[in-house]
Amino acid sequence: KTRAEYEFTTSDTITHMLWIVNDKKDINKIITEFSKIDALYIADGHHRTASSVLLAKKRRKKKTDNKAAYNFFMSFFINENQMKIHDFNRVVKDLNGLSEEAFLKKVSKNFSLKKIGGNAAVPSKKHQILMYLKNNWYLITPNDAIKKNNHPVDSLDAKILSDYILSPVLGIHDLKTDNRIDFVNGTLGINELKKIVDTGKAKVAFALYKVSIQQLKRVADTNNIMPPKSTYIEPKLRSGLIIQSIV
Repeated sequence: KTRAEYEFTTSDTITHMLWIVNDKKDINKIITEFSKIDALYIADGHHRTASSVLLAKKRRKKKTDNKAAYNFFMSFFINENQMKIHDFNRVVKDLNGLSEEAFLKKVSKNFSLKKIGGNAAVPSKKHQILMYLKNNWYLITPNDAIKKNNHPVDSLDAKILSDYILSPVLGIHDLKTDNRIDFVNGTLGINELKKIVDTGKAKVAFALYKVSIQQLKRVADTNNIMPPKSTYIEPKLRSGLIIQSIV
């Protein structure tokens, strides 16, 4: 009901409005409302969270001060119905020494392949994976034997792709360190994958269906870990918009 303390629009056309909450009644009301929530999920920023915990543990060994800044880290809370999870897709620079024909033959051992042609729409449901190779899109669907729908992680399309194509066929065993693979967030559109391959920057591209919030929560609730680069989360705060000084 009051004017924001800060309001501006950034180059990505996103408007940021910030209010300072310093009235004790407002603060206590927020605390009361948050006490009713059973669990909070980290959709983005788990590395920052983990590093903040390590910093706090390190500082507490020297001196315990419950009010010190190192006990806290900044967070952006959002209702899950306002959060959007985009797909995170993969492009691979080479076929690990295989010809296109040999590569397709190896893929067909665990997936059904349907050649679509030069144009394609984004995957419309779970277990739909689109692959772009040599001017053609293919719809590749995992066989029932490898879907593992009862497992919170192994049933994810990103994990299936890694376990049955990226690692055994293309020789990419560590997505975090292998420079033969790159990741393209879904906000750039499926044609971005096509362009990367057509220009020769990559040999093959894979488009995945987006992970649902329910899948993400299921992984967390079972104390598992998501595959690397599984989700691209929006909205995102502008980096450096708010800075917490820890001395």
